[in-house]
Amino acid sequence: MAHLLGRTSMGRQRIEIRRIDNKERRQVTFTKRRGGLFKKASELALLTGASVAVVVFSEANHTYAFGHLSVDAVLRSYAPVPGEAAAAAPVPVHGEDVDLHWLRIAADEIGAQVAAEQARMRGVAAQIVQAKAGRRFWWEADVDALGEAQLPEFVKALKKLRDNVGRHVNALLAPQPPPLLLQ
Repeated sequence: MAHLLGRTSMGRQRIEIRRIDNKERRQVTFTKRRGGLFKKASELALLTGASVAVVVFSEANHTYAFGHLSVDAVLRSYAPVPGEAAAAAPVPVHGEDVDLHWLRIAADEIGAQVAAEQARMRGVAAQIVQAKAGRRFWWEADVDALGEAQLPEFVKALKKLRDNVGRHVNALLAPQPPPLLLQ
């Protein structure tokens, strides 16, 4: 049936795990399996956050390596080179790994900044709520009770409120077009 549909491969089948005698078939299998192994290693690292390093030596003495973030970084984090101080975050040496390494560092720094700003804003909100004490609306807060850090945020909020009220007033006062008469 597969031959009638124009397919020439045998598709995916179970094979006996033993050495392949034909050198060309062995090389093709090596290349495909190596790619699959590296893909699995990459997925394992991304899904679990594990440090993964895979090194493969071919029959022709070629070396192929995959490391997340890099093979050197993974190996040094578990077995530091004698006489070399172990770095807290080793810098990878190869292409995309370097980019990924610096992107992760930048993302961590931005995440820390966002968390700090959120904490600061929660503090500002809490102080504004405290300054509001007994008043009906937040904009009636006791400005003298606010500190230097809270005043700029309070001013921004007041300006935003003023702009929203101004837009609403303008929309209400704008001349309305006459209704369409349908016949």
